This record gives sequence, C-alpha cells and structure tokens, in this order.
Amino acid sequence: MTKVLFVCLGNICRSPAAECFFREALKNRKNAPLFEIKSAGTGGWHVGAKPDRRMRAAAKKQGLIIEGSARQVAVEDFSKFDWIFCMDRDNLDDLLGMGANADTTKLLLPFIHHETLDEVPDPYYGGEDGFENVVRLIHEATTKLALKLCD
Repeated sequence: MTKVLFVCLGNICRSPAAECFFREALKNRKNAPLFEIKSAGTGGWHVGAKPDRRMRAAAKKQGLIIEGSARQVAVEDFSKFDWIFCMDRDNLDDLLGMGANADTTKLLLPFIHHETLDEVPDPYYGGEDGFENVVRLIHEATTKLALKLCD
C-alpha cells in the first residue's frame, strides 16, 4: 500500500481538496494499487475544523466533494507516508525544517510537471474566483498524480 499525505498551511482549503480529489481520481483507475490518503496542515489553528465553506462551495459547483477534518502534520508522518506533497514552497520548507525526507517530500505541481505553475496558490484571503481556480488546478493535478503513481 502506498501512503500519500497532502500538506498546506491550515488543512482547510488546498490539502483536503487534494486528498479528496486524489481519492476520486483513483476510483476511476482500473486495477489501481491500494493507497492510504490523508492531508494535514503545517499550522494547528484549524485542528478539528471542516474544510473551508468557500472551498467546499467552489468544488460543489464543479461537481466535486471536499470532506474531512483538519489536523496538523506531525514528525511521525515523515516515516509513515511514502510521499508527502506540499502545496507551496513555505509548506515544503517547513516540513524539511522539521526533518522530512527531501527525496519523498515534494511540491505537488513540479512533481506532476505542471506547465506553468510550481505552487498551488492559497485562496484563503481572496475571492470566489480564487477558490474556483484552485479547485480546477488541484483537480487537474491530482488526476495527473493518479496516472503517475499508478503506472
């Protein structure tokens, strides 16, 4: 079983979306290997909270569902998960500073070879358009990630 962790700042927008969309992408793959998929935040401000209502609404507009409960990343995660995918450079730097393995802790978009971006923007302080764009971006990225990790 391959264990994958998605990480953003508060675990209420980007990383829970990536967790849910990656899980959905795997459902569409015949003979996909088994995965354990989780998400976490580098900060603990929202521990126990549902994903941001604006993120859930943007996903729903696109026919996607985001569920979960926020948690903070723990040092134990570095040995538990085979892959840790960070949404932005600050997340990556925080995890590497805590002792994460640089060979298995990566930025999501460069890992899937996204054409133009290397970070998933944080929509938290923006408007609805930002959430809708991030939902599309994460959905595309996790679909490509499923192809890459299943082949």
